[in-house]
Amino acid sequence: MATISRENIGLLNDKLTVNLSKEDYMPSFEKSLKTYAKNANIPGFRKGMVPAGLVKKMYGQSVFTDEVLRTVEKELNNYVTSEKLDIFAQPLPFENDSRQLDMNNPGDYAFAFEIGLKPDIHINISELKGTFYKIQVEDSVVEDEVNRLRSRYGKMTEPETVSNEEDVLNVKFAEADAEGNAVEGGIEKDNSLLVKYFAPEVREQLMGKKKDDTILIQLNKAFEDKERDFVMEDLGLDKADAAAAEKFFSLTITKIGFVEKAELNEEFFKGIYPEGNVTNEEEFRNAVKADIQKYYDAQSSNQFQDQLYHQLVDHTPIEFPENFLKRWLEAGSEKAKTPEEAEKELPSFLNQLKWTLISSKLINENAITVERDEIKDYAIRQIASYMQGQSFGDMPWLDEYANRMLNDKKFVEETYMRLQTEKLFKLLEEKANKTEEPISLEAFEKKVHDHHH
Repeated sequence: MATISRENIGLLNDKLTVNLSKEDYMPSFEKSLKTYAKNANIPGFRKGMVPAGLVKKMYGQSVFTDEVLRTVEKELNNYVTSEKLDIFAQPLPFENDSRQLDMNNPGDYAFAFEIGLKPDIHINISELKGTFYKIQVEDSVVEDEVNRLRSRYGKMTEPETVSNEEDVLNVKFAEADAEGNAVEGGIEKDNSLLVKYFAPEVREQLMGKKKDDTILIQLNKAFEDKERDFVMEDLGLDKADAAAAEKFFSLTITKIGFVEKAELNEEFFKGIYPEGNVTNEEEFRNAVKADIQKYYDAQSSNQFQDQLYHQLVDHTPIEFPENFLKRWLEAGSEKAKTPEEAEKELPSFLNQLKWTLISSKLINENAITVERDEIKDYAIRQIASYMQGQSFGDMPWLDEYANRMLNDKKFVEETYMRLQTEKLFKLLEEKANKTEEPISLEAFEKKVHDHHH
């Protein structure tokens, strides 16, 4: 009967030796040979009538090797399960084992494997703490959003002349020299730009212009940095090329447009908030402010969760069987690596592994699961985001789409993991000691920027 011995060879690192006698594998070997004989297609013999000796000669050694190794794998898996060993990856065979498997001389064999054991982790999430930065919504931000919504739901008109920095100009860029003469084979490109995107001097020059009027511009003088980069990329120019930024272009106005902003009336309010609970300008501005605050709070929540993540990863002591994991990176991972590559990748690999162990423990301890309906709802929300919040109305295809996605194994697995992680962080945020601190948007963005750099 097969036996397995266990020996500690390092921190969380054991050696398992599987000892087989021929009684452990010979019955399955002989059974497999008979199966081969029944199914073998060999010229000159009818199926099922191939002599056993010929089958053994042709296939015996490979079948023998397969059966011995299959027996080893079965015994090893049974041992790991029965002993409740929580291991990393799969057992790695020792390379220095010399195995001469000979079907003509069956005997006792010993197969040695190395395993890496997962460490015990102790986490008390009630000890987690952090600062929730409550971003203050400034009146100017509310006003900008109100104007953006009024423009979005406004009416497009076509004035005869340019008279407003909010005018939209359809223009044609044509490369020219400093005197305005066309460059043969030069760049030509249509674009659409707001008057306010131009530098102040050019804005003044555009005022009063009509359709088909042309002005001469030089890119580095016609636009501020951000707008110039956008225009140069659209023209196919390298925005980092100073010489390209000095190019001249004839700019011909092909169309003038202006959006008359929607009036602040009940019809407009209902278009933005169809629930009908906004009926006047004060309620509308309060609703807009609440939406902005909700968006800000989501950003703050992400940042708070990032604090909790780093507390867990940086302050949860975890020991690893590094020698085993290094070997696994070399030989056991999807792509084999050199010892030098494994050594270099080990620190980042251990950091990722640390979070995997921590999150798995917390998910298991708190029984965090995801139901099929939640995955379906996520699929529907995903298509909704693609449609940019358009009303679905009566769309039976949407339900069909979601059900089809539920048959996509990869989508289901990835979504399950995503939603499970979201639930974990929501739980951590609820359980942690949270200190709220008011902050401006600018200061918050600087804090996030500094953290990532």
